[in-house]
Amino acid sequence: MSEPGDPPEKRIRLTLQYDGGGFAGWQVQPGERTVQGELEAALSRLTARPASVLAAGRTDRGVHATGQVAGTLVPGKWTPGSLQKALNAVLPGDIWVAAAAEVPLSFHARHDARARGYTYRIGIAEATASPFRRAWCWPLRRPLRTDLLAAGAALLPGTHSFAAFAKAGQPERGERCTVLRSEWGPWQDLGLEYRVTANRFLHHMVRYLVGTMVDVARERRPLEDLSGLLAGFPGLETSEPAPPQGLYLSRVYYEMQASDQEDRNETVP
Repeated sequence: MSEPGDPPEKRIRLTLQYDGGGFAGWQVQPGERTVQGELEAALSRLTARPASVLAAGRTDRGVHATGQVAGTLVPGKWTPGSLQKALNAVLPGDIWVAAAAEVPLSFHARHDARARGYTYRIGIAEATASPFRRAWCWPLRRPLRTDLLAAGAALLPGTHSFAAFAKAGQPERGERCTVLRSEWGPWQDLGLEYRVTANRFLHHMVRYLVGTMVDVARERRPLEDLSGLLAGFPGLETSEPAPPQGLYLSRVYYEMQASDQEDRNETVP
């Protein structure tokens, strides 16, 4: 609790990693274990006052994060380093604060984000059925036509309506998204990895995209269905969404820097 003469409050930006398997998603929900709930409880314990944490994106039940960003206001005596160390000492083992930095008080983790990146992992090798792998990928263990996956991913960059690839019931969010990157590549020697970056995502959008592209790559439906879904052809529906455990919120973009080697060719609006 702040005392007279204490330094002014600070806003701290936290970069978080978490295993989503034990959570009902990011957002606080009555009677459910959530990432936001655990983080706010830890901050309240450390600062001896109610705490609020706002994230760049609300991951769903079972979805992981390796680059979630959240902002919180703390008493001025806390430095980013001391807060990071203290949080990691009291948080449960399935949440980890990878980095902490002081930001302007006006910083808003969600509204200030310029783009978000997701990664989806599909296990092709039999080894992905292992209990040490299957909780963090889709252990499909079937061959996929990588040429069809690549062709499907190539249809997505640009600004489109993704209404067909969103869970129903969110008309207030709008349906148009700008995809900046969409590509498949190898995931070690275990399978395939889909990387997609966009200015925003609709609810379950990445999972519906992956599920549909996988059905195309298994020759269960034609490649042209992807174009038709983007165009809103009547009567055309997506495939079942890919399971949540293969999905990771991998990065939130606030500004591009010269050190961003992994994504140096991306253009963020």
